[in-house]
Amino acid sequence: MSLVLRLARAGTKKRPVYHIVVADSRSPRDGRFIERLGHFNPLMPKDKPERLKFDVEKAQEWMKKGAQPSDRVSRFLDAAGVLKREKGNNPEKAIPRKERKAKKEEAAKAKEDAAAAAKAAKAAAPAA
Repeated sequence: MSLVLRLARAGTKKRPVYHIVVADSRSPRDGRFIERLGHFNPLMPKDKPERLKFDVEKAQEWMKKGAQPSDRVSRFLDAAGVLKREKGNNPEKAIPRKERKAKKEEAAKAKEDAAAAAKAAKAAAPAA
């Protein structure tokens, strides 16, 4: 049985609250879990301490037993200073879509121009 520390959604429509739970990885997201470790309310301001209530000691115990934290839970553990999380790199996400499309077309055009210049240089080389 592979254990995972993850979020289970609760709350009403468009007003989510997440429970931080230890669950079997095969169980549904909002389904059966082994133990509840805390809760997370993303609608509250980031500076409020009520936004995240989390029993870090219990999480450490479960991780010693082999439970793997999800990405979001590992962020919480990293903020608590328990776990070191590698930051992801997604540079395309920050660029608006139109700019990405224009950048891709520009790169393709530059590649074609470079190929044409190389072909012209190759054709001119034997004549010289």
